[in-house]
Amino acid sequence: MTTIDISGAGKYAEFGESMEKRAFAAHERLESGEPFTGWLHLPSRADESETRRVFEAADRIRQSSDVLLVIGIGGSYLGARAVTDVLCPPPGNSGTQLVFAGNGLSGAYTDRLLRYLEDRDFSINVISKSGTTTEPAAAFRIFERLLERKYGAGAAKRVYATTDAEKGALRSMARERGYESFVIPDDVGGRYSVLTPVGLLPIAAAGADAAGFLKGAAEAELSLGANDMSNPAHKYACVRQAMYEDGKKIELLAVWEPTLRYVAEWWKQLFGESEGKEHKGIFPASLEYTADLHSMGQYIQQGERTLAETFLWCEPTGKAEVPFDENDGDGLNWLAGKKADEINRTALEAVKRAHIDGGVPCLEINMGPPDARSLGGLLYFFELSCALSAYVSGVCPFDQPGVEAYKKNMFKMLGKP
Repeated sequence: MTTIDISGAGKYAEFGESMEKRAFAAHERLESGEPFTGWLHLPSRADESETRRVFEAADRIRQSSDVLLVIGIGGSYLGARAVTDVLCPPPGNSGTQLVFAGNGLSGAYTDRLLRYLEDRDFSINVISKSGTTTEPAAAFRIFERLLERKYGAGAAKRVYATTDAEKGALRSMARERGYESFVIPDDVGGRYSVLTPVGLLPIAAAGADAAGFLKGAAEAELSLGANDMSNPAHKYACVRQAMYEDGKKIELLAVWEPTLRYVAEWWKQLFGESEGKEHKGIFPASLEYTADLHSMGQYIQQGERTLAETFLWCEPTGKAEVPFDENDGDGLNWLAGKKADEINRTALEAVKRAHIDGGVPCLEINMGPPDARSLGGLLYFFELSCALSAYVSGVCPFDQPGVEAYKKNMFKMLGKP
């Protein structure tokens, strides 16, 4: 189970009875059936027939395709990328390679990807509730044309659409063109959708343990169901809001394993889009340690004191150790025999002590081993913590009205009717 250590938060670890009551009220509100809370009990109530269909499609993709092109933006791709980067790190894995498009508008990237796919067997998983979001819709047009040129009449069998159950442009195209399709539940928003076919199909196609990922989330749903302060999701929500109300406006999620980079990217969207409203909200930023200690460490230690820091740790699995050298030219024989993971953990403890001494409150989240079950538990823990934290701050975690502003400007500038 995901655990949290808030002792490094100092005075904020004693957030008080008033904050606790706000968190309890937030949990009750989630359980009352508010709109877009379908993710809350999704792990234990998942449609078994739909999940089986997802896994069967993933098997077919692995048998027919070297590459699965996942077309989506935001929550439509970040969860799958976060999970597969941990479970299927390069080079090579037992499944189909995932590549991503539709998460930006770069022509240079699109050109490179077109050239890459020319000589490879590939399928497409296009993910969009509406089918009209600009970035994925434009990418799908471009890459579907390549698919049709390569496979002719058989191209439609290589498209898997994950979209709304009844309505929208992508749903209509799936019906007309015969794409196999999967449903994004109406009561689950994009950034909470990793446990739906949005995440499960690419995760399974990549050869990762999607069933174990679901199981870990179901275990977390059960273990995080208590509406009291024994619940680590409550502790995280309360302590971060206590820090925010005292001027800690930025939370740094620091990962200590490079494969967790996209877990941090997923976390940034989850918290940023859920909490950043009505001129409120903690700004979520991410770091990769120890690399970023050599670029951002100075600021964190002695810059503005508006920062809070959360370390995300996974249990070590590496065997590499520093060897002894007869000449000791670099003077590192004092590290000889120590494992890289031991040195990494010592660095975490040293950084935590230094940053706390420098006035930065530090939390630590331990996800356990970097496996499928732990990842399912971690992502569910973050989803619940985020929803609780947003409600405690007084905003709705499930809408994003501000996102439309840039779109209106862009559509006008591009001449959309």
